Amino acid sequence: MSAAAADAGRDPGLQPERTRLAWRRTTLSGTVSAVLAVKTALHGGVSPVGAVACALCTVLWLGFLLLAHRRIRSLASAGTPAALTPRHATAAALCTVAVAVCGAALVF
Repeated sequence: MSAAAADAGRDPGLQPERTRLAWRRTTLSGTVSAVLAVKTALHGGVSPVGAVACALCTVLWLGFLLLAHRRIRSLASAGTPAALTPRHATAAALCTVAVAVCGAALVF
């Protein structure tokens, strides 16, 4: 089977849908992580370090939410979605890692 024949039989709508659903799952898990980080920071009273970590987690979560929403909207549009730019991919990865670091700092 030639590459052209394989491309003709492929449904291009499935991959963007799976990717869109993956972005939604990642956003949901990030939301849960941010909520647990805020809960941990505020448990037993508010300390200055806890308040800063809580604010930082919230800002990072909102940044990731904005990036994810843009990507989900792009994937849901008609036609072939645009590729994720390296700048947006890097920002999403940095937000994810930074929320994880903030959460680990709150736990320890």
